[in-house]
Amino acid sequence: MAPNWTERISAFCRSPSGFLSGTNPEAFLSELLRELRDDRASYGVKVLLLSPLCEYAGLLCATGCAGEETALDLMSVFAQCPTRWAQFRCHLLVALTGVLVCSSCASGRSRASLDFLDLLLQIAQDAGDLHGDGAQRCLRATACDCLREMEASCPGLLSQRLELLAGLRQQESCRLHQAYVGLQVLVLRNAVYQLTQEAGAGAAHLKALLGGNTSAWEAEQEAEQEASQADGGDSAVQSSLVLGPMGRVPSLHTGPDCKELRSVLSSLLEESYLLTPLCQAALFHRLIELVAMVPGIPPSILRAQLLRLLGTNEVCLLHVTLLMKCAFTDSLFSAEDEAFLLKRLVVLSQHPLLSAPDKLFYMDCILHFPENRPIGCGDSDEALPVLLTPQLASALLPTVFNDSATLLARLNLQALVYLEEEGEEEGEEEGRGLAYIYEHLTALLHIVEGGGSRDIVVTFFRAAYLFLSYFHRVEQYSALLSQQLCRLYLLHTQLAPNILNLVQQTLHSLAGCSWAVGLLRGLQGAITEAPLDQLTLPDLSCHLRVLARVAEEAKISQRSSLGFLSAVVTRSSLRASGDWRLGNGVLGVCRRLLLHPSLDSLLIPLADILLHLACNYGDTDIQDHARLYYALLTTVSWEKLSAVLAQSAAEGGGQVKRPTLSGVMAESEGLVHTLSVHRAETAVFQLSEARPQPQPQTGGPPLAQDEGGGALEAYRAQFREAGSAPQITLQYRLTHTEPPHPRFEQLFSIRLHFSLTDQNYEQLQDVSVPCLFTQRPAPVLRLTLTPRQPYPTTIHVSAVFTSSDGLTWHAPVPDIHVSFQHTFLPLPVPPAWSRARREELFQELWEEMCGEASGCAVSLFCCQLGGAALKALLQEHFLPFLLSHPSQEDGFWVLLFLPPRSHLLLKISCEEDAVQFNMATDNWQLLPHINAYLLRITCAQDLPVT
Repeated sequence: MAPNWTERISAFCRSPSGFLSGTNPEAFLSELLRELRDDRASYGVKVLLLSPLCEYAGLLCATGCAGEETALDLMSVFAQCPTRWAQFRCHLLVALTGVLVCSSCASGRSRASLDFLDLLLQIAQDAGDLHGDGAQRCLRATACDCLREMEASCPGLLSQRLELLAGLRQQESCRLHQAYVGLQVLVLRNAVYQLTQEAGAGAAHLKALLGGNTSAWEAEQEAEQEASQADGGDSAVQSSLVLGPMGRVPSLHTGPDCKELRSVLSSLLEESYLLTPLCQAALFHRLIELVAMVPGIPPSILRAQLLRLLGTNEVCLLHVTLLMKCAFTDSLFSAEDEAFLLKRLVVLSQHPLLSAPDKLFYMDCILHFPENRPIGCGDSDEALPVLLTPQLASALLPTVFNDSATLLARLNLQALVYLEEEGEEEGEEEGRGLAYIYEHLTALLHIVEGGGSRDIVVTFFRAAYLFLSYFHRVEQYSALLSQQLCRLYLLHTQLAPNILNLVQQTLHSLAGCSWAVGLLRGLQGAITEAPLDQLTLPDLSCHLRVLARVAEEAKISQRSSLGFLSAVVTRSSLRASGDWRLGNGVLGVCRRLLLHPSLDSLLIPLADILLHLACNYGDTDIQDHARLYYALLTTVSWEKLSAVLAQSAAEGGGQVKRPTLSGVMAESEGLVHTLSVHRAETAVFQLSEARPQPQPQTGGPPLAQDEGGGALEAYRAQFREAGSAPQITLQYRLTHTEPPHPRFEQLFSIRLHFSLTDQNYEQLQDVSVPCLFTQRPAPVLRLTLTPRQPYPTTIHVSAVFTSSDGLTWHAPVPDIHVSFQHTFLPLPVPPAWSRARREELFQELWEEMCGEASGCAVSLFCCQLGGAALKALLQEHFLPFLLSHPSQEDGFWVLLFLPPRSHLLLKISCEEDAVQFNMATDNWQLLPHINAYLLRITCAQDLPVT
């Protein structure tokens, strides 16, 4: 029966709701409990059966009645379970806790929940592990965790057991001590909070609570149940009381006489240094809440621990120190403490031994620093502390060597510092901070101009947005930034999406800011004034995208844009190419110009452009769209024209009736729907690799005939001759996704477009496929890659195609992943070279790479492989690249050529206890990829690797 339960539990955990929808939940739960009670079931099966109750108790025990019955069954199983099954007993306690909490039995103080509490307390008091019984200690730790979970879910459940918990904490000397500390302070916090909700509660009630005994528990069960039901909707007891405004913290008016509570708090504080940092932070958090709720306890009780907390290097303890400062401000922290804490945050924000997340946390603490005066607790807006002077903040000036997140955080801080300084200082010092910030932004821009990575590009534009959000009103710098962005765009037109996104975000968040419109006007001028004869097709596509966005602004004149379009469409090379994407870009600008308020003044030049496209462009689809726009422009008023174009953009081509439109619109609706390019939200087809094995090199350097002399010199001579760059050819099958949509079972004129995600490969050309039918064999595409660096990459793919109903669609295609092994090519040497000649080349390359040549590296990889497994590995992965004979036993030589000019040499040998892969390469940056590849192919044999 065990295999059956293994399958059923696995199916349940994969999709609990789906599994229960196909069966009776009550019957499934009954089967679980019956199998748990069966003495014939093995230990492993019983642990497996408990997993649904531990993780999904709310689904299996949705009602209180079901939870009560399940808990009683589980407690009977616990009573009959052998003590040697300690882990299973721990799992039972966890399952019982989940069932009682999720079924609301614990909050309702049911009989089963009270019996379970007694069982947990009995286990917690059992000191049978004092002489080294690890199993009993594990059971006690689990019981303590279950008690804490019950109290956290049902606050006040253990409030009458405070004296017992205090005794357990004091007598515990093993590592369970901190678990009892956490349980006691949680129960104490919840009990005091409940007293604050009772009218007339005071010092006597608090004293009785702290000195309560177990006999009082039974007498007050009924009253507690009624109180818990009345407080069921109060969620404040389960959340932090000091994270919000302190004025909302409830108070217990006890007067100055709170010596019992003070004694308990002092005892906890004296033992706090014994706890781990995380447990100390949790303890101090609860103690802060207790002191805040009881005004009779002065915050100075925490003063003795403050010196230790101020000097800590633990993030959690520093965070709780700031929480303490937020709660008590100048009643606990002096001005000197405040200044010291702020300086410490500044130092930690730049400490070289700390991780970037820690530094960012400290930066955030500075921006939300709780001050003594003014009290800023509860204010979520970022603001600078009064004590953070420009001199102190100068230690956090950003540099181009910072990582992206740190750089942006420091830039944000310095911008706030400058705003404060600008309002307070006058004279020649004014503007010094802003000048530095702009110099830093300019340094980032220069890196982007020089061809910075994707990360630095994103960082620069985020920094520019930060700068503008604070200083867009400073005309001197905002105008200069616009000019530099225009120059940057002309150097790197592929940054058009980044620049347009900056424009959009600025318009959205900075109301009344005219900077974005000014940047668009500058981009328009830069594009239209650039020499047209030096324009490439990719640059032109980016220009059209920018001009389409410029055409959306009513305040910008479009005369120069029309002149640029007219010059573009009359170019013979453009007309002859008939590129659909380019023509669609031109039509996109024309479409937005049709909606421009100044259309009357643009009528004649725009009509000339559309007529020229309709008569001369090389793509029929573009001609049809241009003809439609020309007809609308010359026959329909601007108001109706706007409605027509809005109609054609409706999702799915749905028709929206507008009674104010003339018959011209009604007649054109179907035509617009047919001629529009529709967007498919999901992939219609996919590319699956046809042959994952490495393919022979094509298009590489011409191979010289076998000559005398050194093999290495003869090998390298071929690369000095003119020839095309080495290429990698991959084959993919174009297939429908499963299940195929009935609308797309027959597709025609498919055009695949490939976009690279990095600079490691040359740009790929579009690929055309005549048709794709579900009933016919899948067409095979040959994708030729020209590497710049032999690294793995991901290629984004999209497609434009026509369905059988005549509509044109644009759809995404799942990405193509080019792995590291795809770049492996056999050694490009003449076929006439003998094995000895190839081995001579291998040896000369090896000696050269093992020397001190710049860029070369050697490494060692070891794994445990048997002789048969090693030969199978060589046969499967390295046979095309093997130079030595496969039958030899002393070792194997493998030489991989990675275009355009990299090599990987492997000497594989069997030692006494492992197989060694000695590696040498002339490109040290390949080592992480090589190591990952070897680790993957050796682990595929299910063998240990070192």
